[in-house]
Amino acid sequence: MKNKRFKVVSLFSGCGGLDLGLEQAGMDVIWANEIDANAAETYRHNMSNTTIIEGDIKEIHVDDIPNCDILAAGFPCQPFSSAGSRKGVSDKRGTLFEEAIRVIESKNPLVVVFENVRGILSTKNLDGSLLLDSIVKTLDDIIPGYCVNYKLIKASSYGVPQERYRVIFVAVRKDLGFTYEFPAPTHNKNEKELTVGAALKNVKNLPNQEDIWEFSPQSKKLIPFIKEGGSWKDIPYSELPPRLKRIKDNMKKYRAPNFYRRFSRDEINGTITAAATPENCGIIHPTENRRYSVREIARFQSFPDDFVFVAKSLSAKYRVIGNAVPPLLGKVIGESIIGQLNAIEEGKLFDAMDRYKQLSLFD
Repeated sequence: MKNKRFKVVSLFSGCGGLDLGLEQAGMDVIWANEIDANAAETYRHNMSNTTIIEGDIKEIHVDDIPNCDILAAGFPCQPFSSAGSRKGVSDKRGTLFEEAIRVIESKNPLVVVFENVRGILSTKNLDGSLLLDSIVKTLDDIIPGYCVNYKLIKASSYGVPQERYRVIFVAVRKDLGFTYEFPAPTHNKNEKELTVGAALKNVKNLPNQEDIWEFSPQSKKLIPFIKEGGSWKDIPYSELPPRLKRIKDNMKKYRAPNFYRRFSRDEINGTITAAATPENCGIIHPTENRRYSVREIARFQSFPDDFVFVAKSLSAKYRVIGNAVPPLLGKVIGESIIGQLNAIEEGKLFDAMDRYKQLSLFD
């Protein structure tokens, strides 16, 4: 199996963060699907060797999806996000997990990779059971069955310059005889290469560096008061809008929120969100009174500088980056999967291949 390039089918692919990481690890992403036009446009622009089908996965027949060795799916996180409605599986988007299962049942990939927000760990089904347990059981029940391991991962532990938490599931077909093990962290929080200052170096004249979404009039008024490394607590009370004054007057009731966070050049940036709002996301430049540029937030997400964002609006560019899996995280996971597959006895692999002729590992 050594030096073989595993073939990947990607669902809910976004602008291509996870897929780019798997490619960097040594896999071939051969087919992808994304419903959002802005994300698909950016994916198509940068991942030219991959066929991406723009549209609703529910309308795509499994016969139109190629066979694969790895299936990757970052099914939509909104229903499970602690920042969202928390409707979970009662939200129609929650059922999109079932679409991933439909493809898995047809293709029987060697390995399945799911990615989601940390809120999925506590999301409950309508009967009160944990959605997490349902995901594990569903994968276990698919013939020939999958051994599932999952972990809450901090992206900065693997070299991504951002304190971003995501849940990664890796499921391995039982007939391959092993359970996936997550790689050990490669970085600690004190490393300078993870800091805001390091991420912002040498961005002048890069693609998307001039793409800067202006703040609202209110934010433009407030942000000059915030020092590097500070937050809304630096703003004089007299300058606060009425809503923030009410919160400031009763910090205990509102759990002392840390709005308008401006990370210093010596800190690791917080999570880059799809909304990119300064009130709830650390997206204020440390020394300039502006949002991070599109290129700068792409740096925090570990996208390479030649990955160009071509969505039709500025807000859409920020959104697709905020929704993405950091490519570097995808690369680390991809490399570990390849290493563990390569360790399988060749005879055991061929036994598995004989059982599932549709797999295309050695095509």
